[in-house]
Amino acid sequence: MTRIAICAPGKRLEREYADAVIDLAAGRAGLDLVFHRQCFARHGHFAGDDATRLAALLECADDPDIDAVWFAHGGYGSNRIAAEAVTRMGPSARGKAFLGYSDTGYLLAALYRAGIGRPVHGPMVADIRRDGGDAAVGRALDWLCGEEGGLEATLDERPTAAFNLMTLAMLCGTDLMPDLAGHVVMVEEVSEHLYAIDRLFFHVTQHLSGIAGLRLGRITDVPENDRPFGTSEEDIARYWCDRAGIPYLGFADIGHDGANKIVPFGLARAPGRA
Repeated sequence: MTRIAICAPGKRLEREYADAVIDLAAGRAGLDLVFHRQCFARHGHFAGDDATRLAALLECADDPDIDAVWFAHGGYGSNRIAAEAVTRMGPSARGKAFLGYSDTGYLLAALYRAGIGRPVHGPMVADIRRDGGDAAVGRALDWLCGEEGGLEATLDERPTAAFNLMTLAMLCGTDLMPDLAGHVVMVEEVSEHLYAIDRLFFHVTQHLSGIAGLRLGRITDVPENDRPFGTSEEDIARYWCDRAGIPYLGFADIGHDGANKIVPFGLARAPGRA
């Protein structure tokens, strides 16, 4: 039996999304999804106040009967609890995968820096609401159960990390930022103007010296500005990579959508996985 604990370090999860994922997982033998009650708490923007969200994360991470922690939702908030979370996690957390993306990238980064568990970029419970959401959630469940068909296709023998671009920009220079030297770094973004994408690349590329290269995920739902920016998202990525001496490696199949693929931090296949 694979037991997956689900908590919400940022935004609240609507019960209809949890119910839809439970229904989707019902036909999978040997899989038990354990939704922490905190997922449905409400405290302004957040799924409970900081103390509530932190306590739920620690309960899930430190439960020896849980095999992995799956983040329910993105939405701002995980950075507020990440530093304390990694200092308080016990031995049981070190054997677990932690799966999410977007704002939960703060936690993935902190876990990776601290050497705790196996941080993994990939679909979350709330992705069930997207076009292609059934496939996205199924991809996550398959990976959590040991299958690797949902891995991002360009993963190779080099260590990798994947982030939302805004999240990575906010991580740079903080005590949550891991050492990414020698890594292929993948970035994606949603709902930002192209001039903001340019600004973010200006910032992050100055903090990524020594990486093996950068791959560009999907930049989606770009708002219409009062005038065209004049260059594409790939032109932006190439420009700032060239300025910083970072190899630009092409596209990555990640993004805020139902096609979002799975990217384990570090090497794609952990010791012991075929």
